[in-house]
Amino acid sequence: MIHSLFIINSSGDVFLEKHWRSVISRSVCDYYLEAQRANPNDIPPVIATPHHYLLSIQRGGVSFVAVCMEEIPPLFVIEFLHRVVDIFQDYFSDCTESIIKENYVVVYELLDEMLDNGYPLATESNILKELIKPPNILRTIANTVTGKSNVSGTLPTGQLSNVPWRRTGVKYTNNEAYFDVVEEVDAIIDKSGSIVFAEIQGYIDCCIKLSGMPDLTLSFINPRLFDDVSFHPCVRFKRWEAERILSFIPPDGNFRLLSYQITAQSIVPIPIYVRNNLIIRSGEQQGRLDITVGPKQTLGRTIEAVKIDVLMPKCVLNCILTVNQGKYNFDPVSKILSWDIGRIDVAKLPNIRGTVSLTSGFNTGDVNPTINVHFTINQLALSGLKVNRLDMYGEKYKPFKGVKYITKAGRFQIRM
Repeated sequence: MIHSLFIINSSGDVFLEKHWRSVISRSVCDYYLEAQRANPNDIPPVIATPHHYLLSIQRGGVSFVAVCMEEIPPLFVIEFLHRVVDIFQDYFSDCTESIIKENYVVVYELLDEMLDNGYPLATESNILKELIKPPNILRTIANTVTGKSNVSGTLPTGQLSNVPWRRTGVKYTNNEAYFDVVEEVDAIIDKSGSIVFAEIQGYIDCCIKLSGMPDLTLSFINPRLFDDVSFHPCVRFKRWEAERILSFIPPDGNFRLLSYQITAQSIVPIPIYVRNNLIIRSGEQQGRLDITVGPKQTLGRTIEAVKIDVLMPKCVLNCILTVNQGKYNFDPVSKILSWDIGRIDVAKLPNIRGTVSLTSGFNTGDVNPTINVHFTINQLALSGLKVNRLDMYGEKYKPFKGVKYITKAGRFQIRM
């Protein structure tokens, strides 16, 4: 399946390699580096070479390139690479070049356990943590003095059961389950305000701290909203197909239960609007810029972490602007105006205005700027997705005391 893995930094240097079958020369990465130099922002996820296939992802400024000798389902390998990065982030809190170099030994131990002769073996964080202890200062000092390693001498208990993603014998004093419904809106809007393209990418992330072997069922009021759904292996897919109910025995700890897409533009609301006015006339040395941002339909929620990036025309040399909220920065090389707003106050809408310096002899047909808007709304699922009920089966569990919503969009906590 997967013969080798190469990890490449932003400079194009291979700083870590791992081989599971035969050793493959680093020179195979030249095909990837050529594609990266040709188009750094759009690297093909699959690159066919005369003797190999290169499958890659980019996360945190680091490229993970898997090498295969024969044709295989590409999404299978790409999903495995994403799982590797998720495990690194869970173990080391981040996945950057410096952190990987600081934890070389643990990284190689994890890669040894996650893949067996090129085939995925253990990819669940709670199972790996039972086998390979996460690094900390005291454990590192003790291992250095005694010569021991982080790898346990016994096989994880979950590997010996019918539920390989959950370790056995889990016990908690307080049984709790947390569910985060997080939705990301991706939309393209033309200058008249009409929606050209819109979709919602959603996730349900869980933190399960339940004793024993609980069996959960989660149902939604409107499950037909989902267009494309990807499940964690613990979900019983046949029951979802028949009843649209999520039935699963959860892993212990943090995991992503499912991800979904909603592509029907009629039900994708855009909760924010941007009114912009850029006046540039040929023959003049200065132009005018005026941008106002405001909320549309937020159901009483506050729009936070608002940031706007404006790709200004090439004829703009500099910007002298005044803001009533936040701060701005203009890069004369990339021609990007960045405005960090923060929280939107409905009583006083954020506004930026002022003059822009222009070059001479520009084409007035190329002055329409492209505006990218980023924002966050807590405790609001824009798709209207609603949870119907959550039931749990198992021994020694008391009935739920109710559902309590906290922090993020649609997050609810259950205590028993």
